[in-house]
Amino acid sequence: MAATIIDGKAVSAEVRAELKKEVEALGGRGVTPGLAVVLVGDDDASRRYVRNKKKGCEEVGIYSQEHTLPAGTSEEELLALIGKLNADPKIDGILVQLPLPKHLDEKRVIEAIDPGKDVDAFSEANVGRIMIGNYTFLPCTPAGIMELLRHAGVELEGKECVVIGRSNIVGKPMAMLLMHANGTVTICHSRTHNLAGVARRADVLVAAIGKPKFVTADMVKPGAVVIDVGMDRDENGKLCGDVDFEAVKEVASAITPVPGGVGPMTITTLLKNTVTAAKLHHENAR
Repeated sequence: MAATIIDGKAVSAEVRAELKKEVEALGGRGVTPGLAVVLVGDDDASRRYVRNKKKGCEEVGIYSQEHTLPAGTSEEELLALIGKLNADPKIDGILVQLPLPKHLDEKRVIEAIDPGKDVDAFSEANVGRIMIGNYTFLPCTPAGIMELLRHAGVELEGKECVVIGRSNIVGKPMAMLLMHANGTVTICHSRTHNLAGVARRADVLVAAIGKPKFVTADMVKPGAVVIDVGMDRDENGKLCGDVDFEAVKEVASAITPVPGGVGPMTITTLLKNTVTAAKLHHENAR
């Protein structure tokens, strides 16, 4: 029997409808959540993400600013803009779209963002809080995945969870969130011996490695839940994920598609983090 498809668009629409109500309630108290997105250069994928973020803000009623800077912008100019946004009371969340042009120090830029406005949860302060389980914001993709698993009724306690990929943006925080939910977690990466064998142990398998159709049916335990974080192009230039969807859906019990799985949840979680930041700023300002 083919796997249940975990529909990220449907879950995202549900979460956004709730967020819209929260934003309306905040509006009644004179509070409008605000998000500033900073884009340096003209990377196509980044532009598309920024467009989608703007659309998401409009949908739920968040005030948004977009700052598009030329690729040659100096680090001083970028840090000065972040300083201005940190001090702007209309802005609750700041997001600097990654990757940045090579001449800019990504770490320095992320650390310049006020941790209370770091709605991507990339700063060292926020990463540390996630590690100990005392967090305000969660990184958007891992938190979106946890929401999808909840909606799909996946019980994580005591389950064998395998994450393929160890990036700071997805792999590492994903492992922490699964562990906070009492999953038993293994992280695999390019140096893992017998990666296919480790993957086959998983009750919940998260693929975040950035290689098209890397996870094949023989790497998946029958009945496993498979989450595909990849946004790749196959040999015909068609959008696909890190999982060979057609083959794996015959083995898994539930699977996310690409597109329409994890992607919509990433932006929805960003909106959620911005609303959380606005609530905190409002409480602290009173």
